[in-house]
Amino acid sequence: MASETTPTYYDLVYAVVRQVPRGRVTNYGAIADFLALGASRMVGWALNNCHQMDNVPAHRVVNRKGELSGRHHFPTPTLMQELLESEGLEIDNDCVKDFKRLFWHPKELGVDC
Repeated sequence: MASETTPTYYDLVYAVVRQVPRGRVTNYGAIADFLALGASRMVGWALNNCHQMDNVPAHRVVNRKGELSGRHHFPTPTLMQELLESEGLEIDNDCVKDFKRLFWHPKELGVDC
């Protein structure tokens, strides 16, 4: 009989981040709120450890002001911005333009991990 493993906190964070639509952004706090398993800082720690994983679009997660606060954890400091711009977002001074319109919250859309 195969045993089922319980997903780790990191696994849960990655599952939510994988749901962020292309061309949209969310923030650390929205993910933490949705998971109800800790603070936004813990989400940041999880994302700092996923950069070698191709299927976790960590570039779509910004801080509560829309700033690219995680940019220094990418292989180059400009990669996060480049990835967002490749999806059609405009970035000005390390901040997502029109952040409120582009913001995606997993709770509002009924995402189920």
